[in-house]
Amino acid sequence: MILSLSQCLPHTTYLSKPLPTSKLTTANIILNYTLVSFKPLHLGNNHTRCHAVTDLSSAPSLDQSKGEGDDRTFLVGPSSEEENKGDRIVADYNWTEEWYPLYLTKDVPGDAPLGLTVFDQQLVLYKDGNGVLHCYQDRCPHRLAKLSEGQLVDGRLECLYHGWQFEGNGKCVKIPQLPADAKIPRSACLKTYELRESQGVVWVWMSQKTPPNPEKLPWFENFARPGFQDTSTIHDLPYDHSILLENLMDPAHVPISHDRTDWAAKREDAQPLLFEVTERTDRGFAGRWGKEKDGSMPNFLRFDSPCVLQNNRELVDKNGEKHYFSGLFLCRPTGQGKSMLIVRFGGTKRSPFEKIFPKWYLHQNGCKVFEQDMGFLSSQNEVLIKEKVPTKELYLNLRSSDTWVAEYRKWMDKVGHGMPYHFGHGTISPPKVPAVVEHAPAGLIAGVSASSPAKGGTATMHAPNLANRYFRHVIHCKGCSSVVKAFTAWKNGLSAAALVFTALAILASSRQWKTFLLVSATFCLGGVHACSTAIAMNTTNFIRVHRRL
Repeated sequence: MILSLSQCLPHTTYLSKPLPTSKLTTANIILNYTLVSFKPLHLGNNHTRCHAVTDLSSAPSLDQSKGEGDDRTFLVGPSSEEENKGDRIVADYNWTEEWYPLYLTKDVPGDAPLGLTVFDQQLVLYKDGNGVLHCYQDRCPHRLAKLSEGQLVDGRLECLYHGWQFEGNGKCVKIPQLPADAKIPRSACLKTYELRESQGVVWVWMSQKTPPNPEKLPWFENFARPGFQDTSTIHDLPYDHSILLENLMDPAHVPISHDRTDWAAKREDAQPLLFEVTERTDRGFAGRWGKEKDGSMPNFLRFDSPCVLQNNRELVDKNGEKHYFSGLFLCRPTGQGKSMLIVRFGGTKRSPFEKIFPKWYLHQNGCKVFEQDMGFLSSQNEVLIKEKVPTKELYLNLRSSDTWVAEYRKWMDKVGHGMPYHFGHGTISPPKVPAVVEHAPAGLIAGVSASSPAKGGTATMHAPNLANRYFRHVIHCKGCSSVVKAFTAWKNGLSAAALVFTALAILASSRQWKTFLLVSATFCLGGVHACSTAIAMNTTNFIRVHRRL
């Protein structure tokens, strides 16, 4: 669901820190932004060669041999001499030795722990009494209860099963059931994870063996430019992070899938695109793209390991002033068949949409964009899991639309051996264990509890469900959560006022008072309708009108 903001994404200098992490190609439909330019990061390529796995290389590749004659001229072909020969390049890679985006700093709850995952590794994030963030394994050492289901007591994290309490360094400081003369066991401590806050995002280092590498922490130069402003949202999504990333780097689908979602996407604009790969490393790739009919490639896309994508562009206005625009996508692999995405659109010149519409409206429009792609991507995810073959046996990648997708899957061929599972262009490593599915509790009280602990829900209708907009976005966004609560309060208040005015109108003897009270009740009911509409916009999924459910 990469929305391509009016194909106006300039180039942004990725960042000065050693490990590249900026990228993205099209996601712009939410706000009309352009992007900035990147300075390529040159990282060492430590790879060894090995022959392609025989059981996967025996079948013909779509991009090399599917179709005859002229077909090969418009399909994505081999991108290196090694690939052409059937050799495989393997890079040193360990998925734990990376920084993963956990959450937007501004949206971390201050009054309750937050449960998150990275490749199904369960984590708990919280702020102590001094506002300092801490991250542990989401497991109480007593009897394995989830600490994210606990609470904060005097800045300490308390397990709600038996009341054990833990301080910032993971040390257990209270066990209510322990005799007064007994000492707390040293083993009653938590496994901790290193955190860093950078440019409004909380990042976690997943390795327990290797010290954090600060050079790998992403830094985005455009976001540090004077006057740069951005609109940031966060979304839980029901499909694999690799499906999400290839969707975000696919500008060709935007005019069709997101037709008229905003003024930038129109299906009649679907057309061949130009792509040029300017950099390939063990940690990702970068390049430029644009419309074939324009004959130029003003947009700069960059993907950096493990899950950072940025699309940038720079524009010069009529006064000769240069403006930078960025679409940044930070994708966290939460687990099999699910992911969490932080979307950040910004620029040194504000979009007129930001001045007209409130942020909650822009957020719900962004939710709509993801919902427009959700059915395609979920089914795509299912096919990859069931078929158990590389994407070259399933995809028909066109040079004029799918170059970035092919590059991404080929990158996974290089590093997939260092991931829990992967689906590459020519190799695969399916998940070794079944996906973890967490079901919401049953019953009215359990439903309320499930929908409104740390981040605040408003009703049992919002039970945990990644297909539900409320659960995918609102509970993770303090702004939208507050808006829903405010509109709900106004709706209830206006409903009560309408009843009072109606009752008084019945009792009133004067025709003038009856008219006044009934008109007042009518205005209140209009307000109730407006509030209900706003609540529905924030919590109701978009469904295409042609679908018959």
